[in-house]
Amino acid sequence: MSRDVTQKVALEEALRSAKDEAERAKDEAERAKDEAERANRAKSEFLSRMSHELRTPLNAVLGFGQLLEMDDLNAEQHDSVGQILKGGRHLLDLINEVLDIARIEVGRIALSLEPVGVDDAVLGAVDLIRPLASERGVRLGTEVPDALGYVTADRQRLKQVLLNLLSNAVKYNRPGGSVTVRCLRAAGGEVRIEVIDDGPGIAPEYLNRLFVPFERLGAESSGVEGTGLGLALSKRLVEVMGGALEVDTAPGRGSTFSLSLPSVESPEVRFERADTKGLVLAALNGEGTLLHIEDNPANLKLIERILSGLRGVKLLSAMQGTLGLDLARQHRPDVILLDLNLPDMQGHEVLGLLRADPRTKDIPVLVVSADATPEQLRRLRAAGARAYLTKPLDIPRFLQVVDDALKERRLDHAG
Repeated sequence: MSRDVTQKVALEEALRSAKDEAERAKDEAERAKDEAERANRAKSEFLSRMSHELRTPLNAVLGFGQLLEMDDLNAEQHDSVGQILKGGRHLLDLINEVLDIARIEVGRIALSLEPVGVDDAVLGAVDLIRPLASERGVRLGTEVPDALGYVTADRQRLKQVLLNLLSNAVKYNRPGGSVTVRCLRAAGGEVRIEVIDDGPGIAPEYLNRLFVPFERLGAESSGVEGTGLGLALSKRLVEVMGGALEVDTAPGRGSTFSLSLPSVESPEVRFERADTKGLVLAALNGEGTLLHIEDNPANLKLIERILSGLRGVKLLSAMQGTLGLDLARQHRPDVILLDLNLPDMQGHEVLGLLRADPRTKDIPVLVVSADATPEQLRRLRAAGARAYLTKPLDIPRFLQVVDDALKERRLDHAG
């Protein structure tokens, strides 16, 4: 008796072929992944080298230029040194913005996404731009309701974007013009910040190049300084913060740049809603002084609220790294809470200076940050951080880590 096995053989052959094809596709995908990782590592190394190679000679140019500026120069020499410094600072801005854009595009930008108060961010940026507006005769106004609350953003990067939009609105305005910052709640649980100017507006033919790096849209001959990178960088920063940046403009009726970001509860509201007061009172049994180095008022208030009412626990606060270092040296706190993204210096620099100073080298430092990448964790623990606490805070763990650090400090003092 015989059977026709042609169909069975064909099916087995098709299965083998499909299996071989799947294995080849898997191998190709793994090779592509490895190649992408190698390319990203190469880009990261290139950025690191470029940052060093470009900044090092600029350090000499700007450093010696400032020394010359302090010398007894005649008017012509003083003007020449001023031009050198002006060019050097322009080049430094250009380097910083190019490197930032490159970091975003390779996924290496460091962000600390956390609740940021809308009114605090907007009014702070407006205050910083007032001198430029006064110098150019441009009126500044704000419409910022108190009830808008908080958005999810990197505080320093949001300030950078707002300053760029405000600076452009002032610099490219007409004499006697005005700039208004208006904030409102948008659809979809977002907050929209609008920077509105009554300047000349932007011609339609320029709109598709508005956010392209190095495009100044004909402003090169206007006498207004710029790198052509501010809007391109701002748009990318807003997008990696989960928002959007758009423009509505026309010649003769000015421009409105609209920045939208996700709204979020304040840390204090989240803490109150969690009803953890009893837990707080029971968790910290030790006495001691804590120094909190953090630039975000919302986070400062949260820690103050957590620790309020605890007898024997004193809290000092600093919104800048340099002030935090001064307070640490003067008061010798028992524990330091350290944010990484500070306005004047990076948290890892503060940590290094604390560890290098005999007066502060033994004080436990607890890093509190929203930037919780494994690489960051390893780097800071190796640099001497006692612990790494991520935002939003897990309050029971926060209290336990602080209590352990205080107990450790008491034992050190007793020994």
